[in-house]
Amino acid sequence: MAFNDRFIQARDSFLNRTTSVDSDLVLNASTLAPQNFSGRDLAAEIKMAVDQFKISAMDDSGYNVNYASLRESSAYHEYRNYCSPRLRYFDPVKLNTQGERVSFWINLYNALVIDGIIHFEVQSSVTETRWGIFSFFRKAAYNVGGQRLSLDDIEHGILRGNRGFPYLPGAHFVSDDPRLAWGVDKFDNRVHFALNCASRSCPPIRTYKSEKMDVQLDMASRNFVDANTIIIPASSQLRTSAIFNWYKADFGGKDGVIDFILNHLPGDD
Repeated sequence: MAFNDRFIQARDSFLNRTTSVDSDLVLNASTLAPQNFSGRDLAAEIKMAVDQFKISAMDDSGYNVNYASLRESSAYHEYRNYCSPRLRYFDPVKLNTQGERVSFWINLYNALVIDGIIHFEVQSSVTETRWGIFSFFRKAAYNVGGQRLSLDDIEHGILRGNRGFPYLPGAHFVSDDPRLAWGVDKFDNRVHFALNCASRSCPPIRTYKSEKMDVQLDMASRNFVDANTIIIPASSQLRTSAIFNWYKADFGGKDGVIDFILNHLPGDD
């Protein structure tokens, strides 16, 4: 095994011990029998489930969720009992196009965040406990195709093209991890504005369609930049979301961040 892979394994083992992550815990451990279904069927069901979550317990902004109400809703019980368990028998390789893969993983990520908050009974913030920024996103996980897949795995290993967590050295997955085959063909930094992390600093909860991914990601980016950017001409300052600081490298450094923001501000700015 290469040195880099040994380092990643040692790093992950340390983080799991430190944050008390149970590698056997998944939130879709159901005895539901396997069924024949296509990738598109399951992707559509997950999108529909998040849409129903929004109808049941979210305001129009997508920021405010009544988790107590959602926990008791038929939409959530349907998702927990019949939708998420089918992920155990799903092969993500069945997702054929970039649009299908990106929309599927974004919608699943946002569904898992909601499911994780309810399951772990998060009261105020996913960062409320020690090591919270690492703990929740490593603990909240599903069994997908026989593999444990956490929120961190979806974001960093799959959607970000196996880029590691910004403040941790090394890639996210080891070089022979079978989950690498599920990754996107090309990393699109606009996904940062589609993933909701249950924090006010993150984008609102929306759902995405494979055939409209480019338009939807562009709209999400423009809305986020517009809502989170302040330009102060008198002092030549630009104030924006911490996301651009955490993931600066994904935008090509400081100059790339500035270019991205300028390209996604409303025309009159």
